[in-house]
Amino acid sequence: MPRLNNIAVTAETPGQQKKAALLAKELGLPVSEPATGSHALLLVVTEDRLELRQSGAKAPGPVWIDFAGGKTDYRRRKGGGRKQTLVRAIGVKGKKLPTILDATAGLGQDSFVLACQGCRVEMMERNSVLAALLEDGLRRAADDPDIGKIVRERMVLSRGDSLTELAKIPANHRPQVVYLDPMFPHRSKSALVTKEMRILRTLVGDDEDSDQLLTAALRVAQNRVVVKRTAHPQRPNVTKHRPTTKP
Repeated sequence: MPRLNNIAVTAETPGQQKKAALLAKELGLPVSEPATGSHALLLVVTEDRLELRQSGAKAPGPVWIDFAGGKTDYRRRKGGGRKQTLVRAIGVKGKKLPTILDATAGLGQDSFVLACQGCRVEMMERNSVLAALLEDGLRRAADDPDIGKIVRERMVLSRGDSLTELAKIPANHRPQVVYLDPMFPHRSKSALVTKEMRILRTLVGDDEDSDQLLTAALRVAQNRVVVKRTAHPQRPNVTKHRPTTKP
């Protein structure tokens, strides 16, 4: 569930202070100085992007969303295309490009993979800080010469609790596929191997309503619901669920 009680917004430079103040007001968060260490997490407005940073001497490096570079771009170019487990589970085949609702958008990496394969993806994110990071990443990616068209035409983000928003979807706008990648409770520290996952766990905690979300998704999806469960950090399992009733 969203946890926003120990996070503040700050500006990396004096020139970004006004922007940081506006963002803090929008998100309902306090403004803090970067070096105070009074909050576990800081949402930092820099000259180039929006970053999420963890406080403390042994904290991992910052997290930001970069669709045009790093691991996400490598996955786009070298990740296996339509042979990827996720893409196959979604049902992408030949000219079949299902419409997808990613009800747990997170950092948007899986949504981007699916958009790169030709699918139109609507992303939902209920944590306002993650949504702000996503909006920033999508804005920058939209201007990129290589992926800008993909992002502009196939990826759209909406803020809101998926449990509530799924119930509002009219019958004539139901997605063909609903994708879920909830933050399941981890069984050991070995399940959190990346700095992104460690910081996200601090930010959002566990999605304790994942069972209810699956039930809601099954009521909405036309064809299938796809759920990712990470049994091993490097070998995520993807399972498919067929709707048993139609709304």
